[in-house]
Formats: sequence, structure tokens, C-alpha cells
Amino acid sequence: MRLGSPFGSMPPVSKNLLIINVIVWLAIQIMPDTTVAKLLDICALHYFTSPDFNVAQLVTYMFVQRDFMHLFFNMFALYMFGLVIEQVLGSKRFLFYYLSCGIGAALIQMGVFAIMISHYSGLLPEGVTVGEIASVNVPQGYMLHTGDYYVDSIWSLINTPIIGASGAVFGILLAFGFMFPKAPIYLYFIMPIQARWLVIGYAVIELLQGMSNNAGDNVAHFAHLGGMVFGLIILLYWKKKGVINNSYY
Repeated sequence: MRLGSPFGSMPPVSKNLLIINVIVWLAIQIMPDTTVAKLLDICALHYFTSPDFNVAQLVTYMFVQRDFMHLFFNMFALYMFGLVIEQVLGSKRFLFYYLSCGIGAALIQMGVFAIMISHYSGLLPEGVTVGEIASVNVPQGYMLHTGDYYVDSIWSLINTPIIGASGAVFGILLAFGFMFPKAPIYLYFIMPIQARWLVIGYAVIELLQGMSNNAGDNVAHFAHLGGMVFGLIILLYWKKKGVINNSYY
């Protein structure tokens, strides 16, 4: 009997993505708060006009997760679907796809933020500018609580960084539904549903939640959609080029 064979037999990219995400999460749990704050300044995705923004964050934000359940569900989905997709695409293409979906998720979410900030800026009290709001020094994750919805919302959009692998993982889910549309997935391990309907259902839910503008749930819904959109573009291109087809299942 080969000890640890299920993990050892995993394809390399999926295995290493799991390892990196878990190591970073564990490090965050034991680091002092000041060190965690510094890590988030460097690696979390900040709005592109923030002084803390750097281009590398379009990649590094995918590997930073603080909440255990956030980590668990992302890694569980990566394990369930990513292994199959990597075996189909090959490791190099899978890594390109994963990172592209994560970067695409970040770009879509930043674009949505830019649209929202532009809209809110026209509704600000007279004499208040976006630049002034953005420069107010308040601890990360807290709004100003000025009593003015648009002031608080603009500050929150600019100053609250994004973390997590969800955008890339939603791209992986999209790929599974695209390549294995009729594969049964058991919701809560009981009710079977075809992969294509699960993907469509998730996309509709994320769109509705994103459009509801419920900033209080602390979820970047348009990043999830962005990962799916970029994933679909890549998959359609690969299908046109004959790299993949829909006869896997």
C-alpha cells in the first residue's frame, strides 16, 4: 500500500495550488496582526488608483484567504473539478487557464468598481471629491460612517482590498460544465444536477447578487462572473482551434 497515494497521484498544478493556498492560510493564522496587515498591503488586490496597488496583485490576491470556510470551499471545488480539467487540458494549459480566469475576475471586478465610483461621484455633496474620500485614513475593511451613503460607498470601494481564489475557481467550474455538460453533480451529496445547469444557476445567482449591490455580504460577485466570462472566452477559442471538444462525457 502506498502511503498518501490519493494526494501523491494528483496532477502537479492542482496539487501545488492546493498546497500554496493552504500554506498561506496557515501562515496568516499564526502571524501577528501587524504582519498580516503588511501581507494584505502587498498581496491583496487594491483598487487601481490606490497607492497600495501594484500589478502583481492581479495574481497574488488569488492565494490569500483568511476565512477557513472560504478556503475550504475554494479548495474543495479545485480538488473536485480542477483535477479533471488539468488531466484533460494538460498541466501547462490548466495553469494558464487558472491564472487567466483569476486575472480576468480581478479586471472585471475593478471595472465594475470604476463604474460604480463614477456613478456615485456625481451624487456626492457639493465640494466633496473622490480623491478626498479615498485619502481619508481609516483601518481597512471599515467604512467612514458619515451618514452619506455615496461617501461611504466610494471609500469602501477604493480602500477595501479583494482576496481569494473564487474567481479562478469559478472559471474551473465553468470549464467542467463546458466540457462535461451532462455529468451529474450531487448537491449536498443527495440531489443530482447536470453540470451545465449548475454552472448556469451559479452564474445567474452571482449576477443577481452583484446587481443587488449588497455591499454588506463582503463577496465580490462580479469577480466570480469575471472568472467565468474569461474562462468561456478561452474555452471557445480553444474549441475553435480544436484543442478541446465536447465529447469528453
